[in-house]
Amino acid sequence: MTGTPSSTSSGPLGLDPELLAILACPDTHHTPLTVDEAAGELVCGTCSRGFPVRDGIPVLLLDEARQRG
Repeated sequence: MTGTPSSTSSGPLGLDPELLAILACPDTHHTPLTVDEAAGELVCGTCSRGFPVRDGIPVLLLDEARQRG
């Protein structure tokens, strides 16, 4: 092994599917996040915040989230 990441396919927005399975909203309710590929963000179904994904990295900061309509 060379330490190179495996060539398995990545999930939506370039995120590892295993990571997506455990990500949750950082607000107190900790609802699991869903993917909105068109918007390029992860969405909380409880508080309707959209968390951006930048360069394959989810930005789960409440201050960086946008309120979705």
